[in-house]
Amino acid sequence: MDGKHIEISVEEYHSLLRKNRNLSIIKDILEDILNNKNFKCKGKMFNLVTGTWNPVTGCRYKCKYCWARALATTKLKNSHRYIHGFEPTLNEGEFHSKFKKGDFIFVSDMGDLFGDFMPSEWIRKVLDYVRRFPDASFLFLTKNPFRYNEFLFEMPDNAILGATIETNNDQILQTHNMSGAPPPSRRYIAMRDLEWDKKFVSIEPILDFDLETFSAWIEDVFPFLVYVGYDNYSNRLAEPIMSKTLSMIESISENTLVIKKTIRPAWFESGT
Repeated sequence: MDGKHIEISVEEYHSLLRKNRNLSIIKDILEDILNNKNFKCKGKMFNLVTGTWNPVTGCRYKCKYCWARALATTKLKNSHRYIHGFEPTLNEGEFHSKFKKGDFIFVSDMGDLFGDFMPSEWIRKVLDYVRRFPDASFLFLTKNPFRYNEFLFEMPDNAILGATIETNNDQILQTHNMSGAPPPSRRYIAMRDLEWDKKFVSIEPILDFDLETFSAWIEDVFPFLVYVGYDNYSNRLAEPIMSKTLSMIESISENTLVIKKTIRPAWFESGT
């Protein structure tokens, strides 16, 4: 150091570049949302979402804690979209929807658009439609993020690509037969290696984890946005104690915007 310059390593330099990139994405998206005079949270899952859009619905992963499947097979079971249960369905009527600057749209919150059971032509139809509204932001969320690579070269610039990663412990899901989705470790690898600037991770419902490993996973993915929340539906899942969750949030908050949803003591901590 000569009084004018500070020497840093190549690794530190690239880390700073990534942090600045994330800050720029956060600024641009939040600025558009907050300057949208009609902003009102309309998302069931995420409080930044201004609306949901379901051109494709349904999922075959059969996650035991899935609120969307429960809704589709109970209150909505007589809807034309769910007369066959929670099977994948293309909803042609949704392709008349309009979106404007400042809209932050959660795509297919009632399904998994990138599940391996979804036809490629359906996904392309959705992406082509998203491309017509470059001033809005579109949030995608899947438990099969490897499939993003199939469409990466035709992905619209205003797409935010996300994955649900509830834990770093595959065994928890396997032992309790909780989901037919690819295990969290595969989702992590897919998101870590995904060449896309606007990445997002949902840690909900959070399951027990190893603090060092899971925090490192999120750092490796380097999402600009992370949501963290406990189960809201009394499923009595294999949850972490709240203090560990808070430690993880503190650890990953240095490099990403972390939004806390339902943060509470684990069901076995509260004695309920």
